[in-house]
Amino acid sequence: MTAVVIAGAGVTGLITAVRCARAGHRVTVVDRGPIPNPASGSFDHHRAVRALAPGDPGATRTAAALHRRWLRLQALLGGQFYRRIGVVTGYPADAVEAATDAAAQAGLTVRVLAPQALPHIIFPHGHHALLELDAGVLLAERVLHAAAAWLRAQPAVTLLPWRRVVEVDAGAARLRLDDGSRLTGDLVLLATGAWTSELVDSPAVLHRQTTVYLRPPAALAGWWHTAPSAGRVGADGTGWLMPPGAGTLLKLSSSGLCRTVTSLTEPGETPDTARAYVAQILTDAHRYRIAAIKHCHYTVGATALTQPGPAVWARAATGGDGFRTAPLVADHLVELAAGRPAA
Repeated sequence: MTAVVIAGAGVTGLITAVRCARAGHRVTVVDRGPIPNPASGSFDHHRAVRALAPGDPGATRTAAALHRRWLRLQALLGGQFYRRIGVVTGYPADAVEAATDAAAQAGLTVRVLAPQALPHIIFPHGHHALLELDAGVLLAERVLHAAAAWLRAQPAVTLLPWRRVVEVDAGAARLRLDDGSRLTGDLVLLATGAWTSELVDSPAVLHRQTTVYLRPPAALAGWWHTAPSAGRVGADGTGWLMPPGAGTLLKLSSSGLCRTVTSLTEPGETPDTARAYVAQILTDAHRYRIAAIKHCHYTVGATALTQPGPAVWARAATGGDGFRTAPLVADHLVELAAGRPAA
């Protein structure tokens, strides 16, 4: 039995803990806040799960397999957190054929729609909508709560909330906590998101994203409840949205509503800028009520694992792609744990 210590109770930390516990390892999860932690980069209404990456068949096949992984996790952890409502992506008319060919090669079921089929979403001029039928959204908060509840029921799992990691001895695979105590593992995973660079060198580039949450008008509630997630939408093609449903709000943002920052305290876009963008992505935007404008962080270049020490691994990923690919990291950690000598 390998002793696995995981710092960070976001999606990467919790899904890896589940995977390691199921493989028979002894697991300790420590987090600076509660478990799950509402302040983590994973804690949000929804995250998109899509597969199609034209020009990269390998990545497309890997992403398609993640649909099945999340369905199995849903069955294991209980609850309903994967809404398979599809994901639509805007493509220029002259790029649609290549995209559909790439989908066919990867075994993805797609359908080409005219923008008029989604009349409440604005697409760039001359674009079509390519719908991935097997894609959808993960209800992120439900995922984290389900994973934490499952872990609490496992005798070989220890959850340590409200313990902040202040130092990492990468050579000894040892963490020092803010109360002076230490945790040592045969294998250590740092899954502390945007805070990872405070503990070890991290290649991640930090971005601050501004996101708008809205309530659709009552007359459109039924339409939106069955609408797909959408990307590359809006008049400029930089927007994305997650539909409301299962208690969540309509969520939208854009690559134009984010900026590279050097610290977690730098400001995001102004509320006026965020409000103005709503009219670029939704028809009849004035009919929607803004419920909240939030700022969050995500990291670029951090989806892969880095190795600060012989038995210490780190993943600073946050945001939608980091959430979607968390099961892949969990698989890799289990493979590493299997190669460690018994504790």
